[in-house]
Amino acid sequence: MAKSTLSLWLREVGLSVPQQQRITEKKKAGQRRGANIRRTDRVARQSDLVRIAKADIDSISKRELWLIGIALYLAEGSNEKEYRPGTGVSFSNSDARMVAVFIKWLKACIGLKDENLIISLYIHESHADRVLTVQKYWSNFLGLPLRFFQKVYFKKNKINTRRKNTGNLYNGLLRVNIRESSDLNRRITGWTQGIVENCGLV
Repeated sequence: MAKSTLSLWLREVGLSVPQQQRITEKKKAGQRRGANIRRTDRVARQSDLVRIAKADIDSISKRELWLIGIALYLAEGSNEKEYRPGTGVSFSNSDARMVAVFIKWLKACIGLKDENLIISLYIHESHADRVLTVQKYWSNFLGLPLRFFQKVYFKKNKINTRRKNTGNLYNGLLRVNIRESSDLNRRITGWTQGIVENCGLV
């Protein structure tokens, strides 16, 4: 019998409230199962794509790291301005991986020693009770002693924040400054100009 015919017949049949509730719950349960299956498939596809892409990077030479560091600084670092000459190297990021790559670049490609690092932690004031935990997080991730993370600055909280990295996922922002590094900043400017020109962009 056609579904359309059944639908017409059943329309005349009154269902009790419990029967209607059971039908609604079954429909919702089916929708949840479908959503879970789609979510599982999506996560599996994402994992496969990440795994395959990761295999494309099998090793990084020192020159490649040098270029990576320059590009990273171009995106996230502070450059010298005409109205502010003598600006030193300063790099800020909330992603510990990016900070780790930058510090690796400083040590491996620039020859910087740890004692020339000046590190400042910026954290929202609502997380004041987590400062030590956050300091330990950065210290462990970057492989630097805890004494490097004693400069802490508190940021005022915005009531209507759209940040997703809240709660225990929030580890503030780290700023890495280098002592007496204005000349290094100028060299970085030259390197970035060289990259742009050799990409045929200017």
